[in-house]
Amino acid sequence: MNDYRDLSIGIDVGGTNTDAVAISPSGEVIAWTKSATTQDVTGGIRSSLATVLDALGPDRDSVSRVMLGTTHATNAIVRRRDLGRVAVIRLGAPAATVYPPLTGWPEDLRDTVLVGSVLAGGGHLVDGYPIAELDRDGIRRALDGLEGRFDAVAVCGIFSPSFPGQELEVEALIQDHAGIDVPISLSSEIGELGLLERENATVLNAALYGVARDITTALTTVVAEHGLDAATFFAQNDGTFMAVEYAARYPVLTIGSGPANSIRGAAALSGAADAIVIDVGGTTSDLGVLVGRFPRESTMPREVGGVRTNFRMPDILSLGIGGGTIVDVASGAPGNDSVGYRISQEALLFGGSTPTLTDAAATRATVMAGRELPALDRSVRTALAGALAVAHDRIESAVERMSLGRTGLPLVVVGGGGFLVPDQVLGASEVVRPDLGAVANAVGAAIALAGGRADRLCELADRAATIEETSRAAIEKAIQAGADPARVEITDVLETPVSYTAQPTLKVAVKAAGPLAQIGHTPRRPAREMEERT
Repeated sequence: MNDYRDLSIGIDVGGTNTDAVAISPSGEVIAWTKSATTQDVTGGIRSSLATVLDALGPDRDSVSRVMLGTTHATNAIVRRRDLGRVAVIRLGAPAATVYPPLTGWPEDLRDTVLVGSVLAGGGHLVDGYPIAELDRDGIRRALDGLEGRFDAVAVCGIFSPSFPGQELEVEALIQDHAGIDVPISLSSEIGELGLLERENATVLNAALYGVARDITTALTTVVAEHGLDAATFFAQNDGTFMAVEYAARYPVLTIGSGPANSIRGAAALSGAADAIVIDVGGTTSDLGVLVGRFPRESTMPREVGGVRTNFRMPDILSLGIGGGTIVDVASGAPGNDSVGYRISQEALLFGGSTPTLTDAAATRATVMAGRELPALDRSVRTALAGALAVAHDRIESAVERMSLGRTGLPLVVVGGGGFLVPDQVLGASEVVRPDLGAVANAVGAAIALAGGRADRLCELADRAATIEETSRAAIEKAIQAGADPARVEITDVLETPVSYTAQPTLKVAVKAAGPLAQIGHTPRRPAREMEERT
């Protein structure tokens, strides 16, 4: 080994398996493990980390960082558990009063999260002109009326991603009035343009502060238990990572990190820069697209737990096709349920009594996973063959859909259930099965770069200056997330025309990413800039 600390460990917690890998600076996977996810997810993280460290032996002292991709935030929202109570402040009255905060939320989730809301004067028009003077006294009265019954505050102003000054002023007002320790989520730091979806994402972020505290504490505790002097990071939705301090402030950005990790891991293991990726797990198959070695982002609002949001997420298509998918013998097709992590007890191949797609794949091979299928009735064997054919058709249709008409892209197959994908898929130039593809998600977590993104609106005449300004803001956010300031690069610039404006207007979105700064670098709190722009 080199005489400096240089190993990275990536851990990804899925619904069926928890995977972990150790990777060298050159990208070589030098240790890995794949084990069933436990009901106690933290226990699974502890066990996976222990297995990898044991495999490293004395080289464990060379581990300098541990990256985690987790479903904790998603699970909390879906299950309506462990969520904080949020006070919502919207800046936009009298213009934005028709639809109150949390409009369209599932009733049970709204009742769990919302403690109260205020529609205060403020906000901006598309050109930055204030809609109304900021109603500071109204906000103070609203906070007093809630009598401290909230765990966090979410602040959302009209067009605040381009003009965040009022949100910053409200943050200072809340800290002065309600106490500096109250967690505050600002929509200008969470989502993109689009008031209701951005507000939804901001409220979810505020509700997840307790979950974020617990999981960040769990990760740092597990690392300390193993005696590692290593920095800890969390994977986020766009295939990059963020420092623990950043994740604690923006937990909603960890939603979707699992598919993003798989796509980035597929790029690293296959060497492909542009490709379609399918990650076949025990319950679902997730398809995404590599563009320049990063996940293609969705341009559509995404729903999380029934809530419509607009924060950045990879463009993912999920199919109910996995190794544990139960075969409906009567119809000869994949069913809607999966045995999940119980596959080693319930599938026919392992001595169980439940026919699964893993069993269907085993009908095409004499021996699979060191096991042979037991003797089967003709009806069961016919049903398994039919279900496998249906699974192949669904995969092929999904590949065609994700290609958006572009031909010549390879299909990179990763995940423990990758054997369900045929060797030839219509619409793909070739099917690539990289070594260690079964743990691609953990590889993606281990190799993630620190990333940041910024959005601005501008008149067409100001395009060049706005791209430059937005690029600086994106680089600053990447540095806040833990990137080396000297090695951050702009990875994407997207310009979108804005309709219904008096002057030709563009929305400029810039993404920056870079490798981790030297150990000991402390990510900065988001810069409180641009107040003069309002």
